[in-house]
Amino acid sequence: MVEGSYSIRLPHFEGPLDLLLHLIRENKVDIYDIPIAEITRQYLEYLELMKELNLEIAGEFLVMAATLIQIKTRMLLPVDEDVPPEEREDPRIELVERLLEYQAIKGAAIVLNEYHESWLEHFWRQPSFEGYEDEETQMGLFDVNIFDLLQAFKKVLEKAPPEAVALTRETLTIKDKINYIIEVLEEEGTIRFDSLFREGVARIELIVTFLALLEILRLGIARVYQEKEFGQIWVIKKEFDEQDNN
Repeated sequence: MVEGSYSIRLPHFEGPLDLLLHLIRENKVDIYDIPIAEITRQYLEYLELMKELNLEIAGEFLVMAATLIQIKTRMLLPVDEDVPPEEREDPRIELVERLLEYQAIKGAAIVLNEYHESWLEHFWRQPSFEGYEDEETQMGLFDVNIFDLLQAFKKVLEKAPPEAVALTRETLTIKDKINYIIEVLEEEGTIRFDSLFREGVARIELIVTFLALLEILRLGIARVYQEKEFGQIWVIKKEFDEQDNN
């Protein structure tokens, strides 16, 4: 664990249904035909990563994990050949209905929020990206949720070398990494997510850097956007006038 009992609590932490929908999109599978064994494995991997990062995990995440395991077990049971295929109960049906209902509610909430922002005449100014062609600068950016960040961070961790030395609070702190990221943002304005993580450093340093970024996002110092779904993530420093209006 990093820095003793240090933990991160995000203001808008998505729930287990958000994670499942994220995995369904990431794997490009049919929501009506979820490969439950693979999705359950990936879901548990995310929970393990969240636990390692010391993120606060609500009990509903664990309840969903148990539900997925139960569905997986039921699907492994032998099929009663005497029952016609159209009359066999799919163990996934209740979960699928919950996901579809949640997806519809969330979609409606997004539409209402867009109406709200249009009434407030609040428009986000497109940031400039140094080194980009003019045409690329005009591309739309999409908000990023915690699972997009965790997915990107998992890819960073996969490249990390085996631990060579235990780093203590005295040698590596989240506060130091927060200061480092803020300094980079002050200088660059916009930085790529993966550029925050130095190559060849120990896993613990990568974790500390990621936790520092989450804290910066929680404090509203920066925001994160994606070029497209599961695309490159950018960390963008918030302007003072934007912070004052939010």
